Amino acid sequence: MNREEIKQILPHREPMLLLDEVEINENGESVAKYYVRGDEFFLQGHFPGNPIVPGVIQCEMIAQAAVALLPDCTGKTPLYTGLNNVKFKNPLLPGNTAVMTVALTARRGVFCFAKGKLECNGKLCTSAEFSFALLPNPS
Repeated sequence: MNREEIKQILPHREPMLLLDEVEINENGESVAKYYVRGDEFFLQGHFPGNPIVPGVIQCEMIAQAAVALLPDCTGKTPLYTGLNNVKFKNPLLPGNTAVMTVALTARRGVFCFAKGKLECNGKLCTSAEFSFALLPNPS
């Protein structure tokens, strides 16, 4: 999927749409990419002269990649309900390509459970287990 196709599934829009490409691999995992350009709003003050993508933004990238696994998410809003075992190992910098690999581990009604990682240049940057609810958009 390209960015326009992603917008058909995710409700996120610029500047919070944090996926450029998504595909589903042979294991049924979502593999998504985001190209860190360097002009993103979250880099402006984090940190001047030494920009690093904030950990919370990396977690959001991973979560957005998960929603691509759910064909019934169109017209719904995914909201975090939990974030567990988050680990930050290496920084994500301007010019890097973030590669997120995410698998759904369970689903109970509107609640979805997943685990994922974000890598760049073959190195692990962030890993996390998380859950979210898919809620209908208000009419």
